[in-house]
Amino acid sequence: MKVLAILGASGHGKVVADTAECSGWDIIEFFDDAWPGITSNGAWPVVGSSADLLARINDFQGVLVAIGNNTIRQRKLAELKAAGASLPVLQHPASVVSRYAKLGAATVVFANAVVNAYATLGEGCIVNTGSSIDHDCVLGNCVHICPGSRLAGMVNVGDLSWIGIGACVRQVLEIGSSVVVGAGAAVVCNISDNMTVAGVPARVLVRR
Repeated sequence: MKVLAILGASGHGKVVADTAECSGWDIIEFFDDAWPGITSNGAWPVVGSSADLLARINDFQGVLVAIGNNTIRQRKLAELKAAGASLPVLQHPASVVSRYAKLGAATVVFANAVVNAYATLGEGCIVNTGSSIDHDCVLGNCVHICPGSRLAGMVNVGDLSWIGIGACVRQVLEIGSSVVVGAGAAVVCNISDNMTVAGVPARVLVRR
């Protein structure tokens, strides 16, 4: 029996759990610091807090963090790695991932997403529903590619960046670390670290 623990009993966690079931995991248990105030997340039980998960880390063949916030997800993954957790890659069977692509530990690829040849993704990335990452793209750690977004070929995305729902990124661009790309944006030039951009074409809204 393959038993998976998921940290983060959220709506995003439900999609992670559903993807895990479709991918052959037999038993799924959630952990969340709102426990025991919450005891279920959809069809799946919430059985303890993050501290309880760390205490039981050897009970699970895999552990994933289902927290959309990139910074928090990165911190939780570091704690789990330090505790010796096994951090699997999770790929929905209705997604398409090239055998020449590389996915880092604890990365999740949801239904109808595409990761093309020689794309390289870091640890803890989210490739959300119906998004696509084209050839030779490089994503850092804990990047979130939101539903329906598109990265053309040879795009580099730095750690902790967020590509909003329905956004498009032109080929051969550099997007820095901790960048936020707004929903529906069209990115046609390089974006420096710590920027928030939006619009068509995308323009800087905030320099953090």
